[in-house]
Amino acid sequence: MFDVKKVKDVCVQWIREWFEENGPGCNAVIGISGGKDSSVVAGLCVEALGRERVIGVTMPNGVQPDIADSNKLIAHLGIKHYEVNIGAAFEALMAEVEAKLGHEASAQTHINMAPRLRMTALYAISQSNNGRVANTCNLSEDWVGYSTRYGDAAGDFSPLGGLTVQEVVAIGKEIGLPVDLVEKTPSDGLCGKTDEDNLGFTYAVLDRYIRTGVCDDPATKALIDRKHELNLFKLKPIPHFEP
Repeated sequence: MFDVKKVKDVCVQWIREWFEENGPGCNAVIGISGGKDSSVVAGLCVEALGRERVIGVTMPNGVQPDIADSNKLIAHLGIKHYEVNIGAAFEALMAEVEAKLGHEASAQTHINMAPRLRMTALYAISQSNNGRVANTCNLSEDWVGYSTRYGDAAGDFSPLGGLTVQEVVAIGKEIGLPVDLVEKTPSDGLCGKTDEDNLGFTYAVLDRYIRTGVCDDPATKALIDRKHELNLFKLKPIPHFEP
């Protein structure tokens, strides 16, 4: 049985202890997408450090249709924030890359460039504000590699890395975040599809499999296992040659 209050309290204490060891007095810097993960991370950091030490950063790529959700979370928590629009940088870099390639960049290049530019922006804000960057990925996403390496998969500390999607939702409700943000349909905001459309299975099925090892459909189990095995490298340190 998942004890949401206990886990929340332990996570808050973990954040406090991490900052005491890795950045006493530093600020937590969080990319605020308007979805549950960044909302919950921001809420946990506010409880752990105080709102005066939490900085939210919105990073639309040109126009972000759901930017109001990001701003709602920022207003709810009362945290300092910046808006850094990556649209011009994205267009300029993509044009330069495609000019040198001599052809259009791949679909994956288009999808993954924005998260990597956002992480560049986050670290720029962080290093100018005595900050530490939060990773907002959860265990379910990490399990099947549903993240961009050196994009949203980067960061200095990861409060949700050991929590499934359903557990993150429960914590969001426990700390009193707006329910519409906590229960918002997960989407990467990049390709126009939901996470579950892209993955080929629901988070409920994935979370159950992670926690119990049970997956009723053999084909879904095989798909989850394949994604997990193919993407394990994202969670490991960079391999290095040892002379």
